[in-house]
Amino acid sequence: MQNKHYVDCFGSNFLEHWNGVTKIKKPVIAAVNGYALGGGCELAMMCDIILAGEKARFGQPEITIGTIPGAGGTQRLTRAIGKSRAMQMCLTGEMITAQQADAWGLVSSVHPPDQLVDEAVKLGEKIGKHSKLVVSMCKEAVNKSQELSLNEGLHFEKRIFHGTFATNDRKEGMTAFVEKRAPNFTDS
Repeated sequence: MQNKHYVDCFGSNFLEHWNGVTKIKKPVIAAVNGYALGGGCELAMMCDIILAGEKARFGQPEITIGTIPGAGGTQRLTRAIGKSRAMQMCLTGEMITAQQADAWGLVSSVHPPDQLVDEAVKLGEKIGKHSKLVVSMCKEAVNKSQELSLNEGLHFEKRIFHGTFATNDRKEGMTAFVEKRAPNFTDS
């Protein structure tokens, strides 16, 4: 990026393609076991769930090289950890530990480094036991909470909730619950 100019960045809409990760319908789990700085932190925040190894570090150090985050760091970080903490990270360029990231709500959990990937896989397998259709619907509703007002979000959620009643999986899930058995989802 050192030799890029404003015209290059503006003309090519530099970094716009990064948002593709957020459009994946399946849940995306990040397993951060090292440094997630700048674009790495922004990429992790595009994922649906972030697990961290005990020695992971997160940061938006762009200020230290004369620029600002350009792939969502100022926006996603603020929504994840609040304005004051995001300002601190973005304006100082300092890193935070996995434990701080957990306490601040940036990651969902912290694990020993040698268990991190296994924990991420277990989480994915747990999610994968549910209806893929309904998981996708739920993911869409949660993501909308970042874009809509509370009233608009509640309305959107209700419509998605009502939509689950058009699926075979909702009927199977509730029937299995009443019959005290595991559901057999067909993703339909």
